Amino acid sequence: MSPRQPAPLDPHRVEASGAFVEVFSLEPFQSGALDGLCFTVKDNIHIGGHRTSFGSPAWRDSHPAPLRNAICVDQLLAAGATCVGKVVADEFTYSLDGENPFYGTPLNAKAPDRIPGGSSSGSASSVACGLADFSLGTDSGGSIRVPASLCGVWGMRPSLHRISEAGVLPFMPSVSTVGVVAADFEILRRVMTLLLRTGDETTVPMERIVLLDDAFAVADGPVREAAERAIGELATRAGIALERASFSDIVGREMTLSACNEEALRNLQTMEFENTVGDWIEGHRPELGFAFSMAYGNVKSFDRGQAMASLALCESLFREINRFFRAGTIVCFPTTPTVAPLRDSLDRPQSVWDFYGRTMTTTSFSGTGRLPEIAAPLLSVDGCPVGLSFAAAHYEDAFLLKALGDLLSV
Repeated sequence: MSPRQPAPLDPHRVEASGAFVEVFSLEPFQSGALDGLCFTVKDNIHIGGHRTSFGSPAWRDSHPAPLRNAICVDQLLAAGATCVGKVVADEFTYSLDGENPFYGTPLNAKAPDRIPGGSSSGSASSVACGLADFSLGTDSGGSIRVPASLCGVWGMRPSLHRISEAGVLPFMPSVSTVGVVAADFEILRRVMTLLLRTGDETTVPMERIVLLDDAFAVADGPVREAAERAIGELATRAGIALERASFSDIVGREMTLSACNEEALRNLQTMEFENTVGDWIEGHRPELGFAFSMAYGNVKSFDRGQAMASLALCESLFREINRFFRAGTIVCFPTTPTVAPLRDSLDRPQSVWDFYGRTMTTTSFSGTGRLPEIAAPLLSVDGCPVGLSFAAAHYEDAFLLKALGDLLSV
């Protein structure tokens, strides 16, 4: 039986979204669990016969089109889903705001005057605009979770390297992972179960919900209050008493989540970016956007020798974070500390630092712990969406999906 095909995209809606680099229809190989669903692909993931831009026209023009799809794309096509195009990514995917100087800023459908978040900006926009049921993206410092939060859609960063990265451009190998943005939780569950190559085999019940105090502390007051209220209501319905823990409680040492980001994870990310992308930039001298140029200036001045201790610190924090997760535990916190900033408002050092510093502090928890995290569009502040995040222990992806499904259904 041939899988049911989705209707062609409306070109006017595609143009209005600003989310697409290229529109096409890649039909599924066969019928399967994702019959009738359509998806988009972030433009750092290979589609055979289509050039991959990495958010940079210079990169696109200097690299041949790949011969084959990334394995994660083929998994979806083999399960009955249809690919409807490639979508915008931030320049070299090295940003969280979603404003690309070459490809434009995809529409934040639920807050049109605000940024969509990045670097999987086109992924979140194409789903929020109703042009795809789900999208493949990547996440290192929050590149799935942040746009999912700011655009009011579902997003999941799985445990590190749970999904094949063959055919995905290398970025920050010790941190980067393929993940999914989806229109609703059921679609997210179906797609992630397929990509993770696992069923709902977990039988461990959710017994413990812990609020991560450091993430609540850096959030804006209205975001913090909305998150406290939402998780309180969910926990009450489920009959689970909430616990609270600081990052220092979790890792058993005097360290804040902000210090985890600044002293451990960010240094590891910077070192790896120098290797995977920096050498190409230095060799080819491509045209760079202004914002990326500023960020890359910091990369070039980075002292690798002084940062070597960060490698050992990341590894020890990974072990300590995961020791905290006894069976049946999820940790909850606002996905982003703020609603989406207004478009073109991140034009001063103070506004950039405020958005990036607090946001990356929050996203560093799962990044350092290599944890699966789901950003759920459960909050609204001043008419703008904000995500509420749920994280589980490393490789407990199936448990997290089941636990959140149970929590939402009570």
